Amino acid sequence: MALFTFIAAKAGIHPVMEALSKVGVGGFLLLAAFQLLIDIGLGIAWHAAVPMLGVRRLIGARLVRDSAGACLPFSQLGGMVIGVRATLAGVDPRTTKGEELHWPEGVAANLVDITTEVLGQIAFVLIALLCLIGHHGAGKFVWPLIGGMVLLSLGIAGFIWTQHRGGAMIRKAAAFLGRHIAAEWREALIGNTETFQSRLEDLWSRPDRISLGALCHLVCWLGSAAMTWLALQLLGAHVGFFSSVAIEGVVCGIMSAGFLVPGALGVQEAAYVALGMIFGIDAEISLSLSLLRRGRDILIGIPVLLVWQIIEMRRLRHERNGSTKKSEPAQVPARKKGITPAVTALAGNIKKETTSRDGKKPEDNSFATAPRVL
Repeated sequence: MALFTFIAAKAGIHPVMEALSKVGVGGFLLLAAFQLLIDIGLGIAWHAAVPMLGVRRLIGARLVRDSAGACLPFSQLGGMVIGVRATLAGVDPRTTKGEELHWPEGVAANLVDITTEVLGQIAFVLIALLCLIGHHGAGKFVWPLIGGMVLLSLGIAGFIWTQHRGGAMIRKAAAFLGRHIAAEWREALIGNTETFQSRLEDLWSRPDRISLGALCHLVCWLGSAAMTWLALQLLGAHVGFFSSVAIEGVVCGIMSAGFLVPGALGVQEAAYVALGMIFGIDAEISLSLSLLRRGRDILIGIPVLLVWQIIEMRRLRHERNGSTKKSEPAQVPARKKGITPAVTALAGNIKKETTSRDGKKPEDNSFATAPRVL
């Protein structure tokens, strides 16, 4: 927050407002529509790697995940947790094969999507570095980013290996935790762990799907660079497309390094201003570009989160009604038990009255006094 305030004060509020006024409402809505197209593409990229879930479900879950990371006071990790919940949204969530959808499938689907997105991002940042090489003052970004990409590549390789070969470790961890919790929780934990690992192995058994998902994510990253180019044109900065690729790629690489900062507040602004100076873009235009990006995320994110909350409320209401209906039939047998003794007592009184009236024994008139069961 302090970094954001310092950059805004240095650029000046009036030049920033003047730059934003060049975009106008129409230009701002155009950028938001462009971002929605990219979000749809991200959902399609997810579906390419995880075909067991419907594409509409994945587009919605991706919108919620990104909106939570951009609009709520969480880091990107918090947005990922909410994304798992959004993947299971709905009254009766199911896979494309009609199977019930639970948290093991949701976690596995999100892990695979994050992995393919990072693979596409690594390729995108490397392309951005190629576009950046040769510009004056680019050296201070090139070598740190190359080192960062090497570390990120090693990290994602380890992450992929864990998803492939980490089943035994996950099962041992579940068994260890199961020894220290209640029996009913132990069975659920071990059973869900087995399901989770099975889903991961099924998804990674199709490397062609994983590669297609990573390629689709790379296309979406290039689409975000095209949107940066469009925003700079609207702001009055005439920058080429490959320069926009360099700016967006390096900014994304820097923001990935600061993923623990909620909303990348200050990190995003500093990256845009620093990269803009290399390409001769004024600080107020670079700051305006960052503010346009934040405004676009809020314009899309707030309605998405509100719709998701409505869906969650419907789901909770349905679960509450279902539990109420399950408890109602238990009261019906008690009512029947209360009626049966009353009918028996009434039949006995009728039998006594008949005996005293005609002087016969009760068994002689049993055919007349036996109650009929309706």
